[in-house]
Amino acid sequence: MKQEGDGGTPIGQFELLNVYYRADRGRRPMTELPVEALNPDDGWCDAPGHPRYNRPVEQPFDASHEKMWRTDRLYDIVVVLNCNMFPAVPGRGSAIFFHIARETYTPTEGCVAVAPEHMRLILSKVRTGDIMRVWSN
Repeated sequence: MKQEGDGGTPIGQFELLNVYYRADRGRRPMTELPVEALNPDDGWCDAPGHPRYNRPVEQPFDASHEKMWRTDRLYDIVVVLNCNMFPAVPGRGSAIFFHIARETYTPTEGCVAVAPEHMRLILSKVRTGDIMRVWSN
């Protein structure tokens, strides 16, 4: 069972909801999913007790949150997965995304990650309502 901060990727089936990208670092992804450019003040609430838990927020933000505008490339393209979203259950995990992998493919903190060229290829093939399935060995 996924818990906030456990570092594990949840097992299950998650709809790909929408895409954010850094327009200053690359072209808009070609996809049928809704796409929005990130702004430097974009964040994502990861404070289980806050009403905006597991939702996008604007910085400055008084509760714990993840910065979406990163100095590394991980969120140059990020897909929001329908993981603990509707409803967001406090403490069951937040900011579970499909995003760009580190060049060394070191583990994420619970997300799914691929190389930038693979992300663009995958996004060009997915459709609204498509599901990502995550399972363990």
